[in-house]
Amino acid sequence: QVQLVESGGGLVQAGGSLRLSCTASGRTSMGWFRQAPGKEREFVAGISAIGGGTSYADSVKGRFPISRDNAKNTVYLQIQSLQPEDTAVYYCAASPSLPYRVSSNGQQYTYWGQGTQVTVSS
Repeated sequence: QVQLVESGGGLVQAGGSLRLSCTASGRTSMGWFRQAPGKEREFVAGISAIGGGTSYADSVKGRFPISRDNAKNTVYLQIQSLQPEDTAVYYCAASPSLPYRVSSNGQQYTYWGQGTQVTVSS
């Protein structure tokens, strides 16, 4: 069982930044997903447990760097140059079965955080 605790969401003006954090109860590959009102959940970024390989959705590549602190079992998503279309609930998820790579498929993530709201005003 992996427990995830998210933090860092909030209200920000367009062009602003936030840092989302997700602390796991163990070391595991992690991903960030988001779901906007009326839309399906989508993959944002992920980082592997071993090797630190990363993967990004095209829509956020270059804007949302993902990183991890293995000593703290914490993954960070720095969300930058935010636009109103980035408004969503952001979820972190853990994929213990894939320690060496990142999947963009939500079905390959076993554990999910509670979600944190990010709202971008224009």
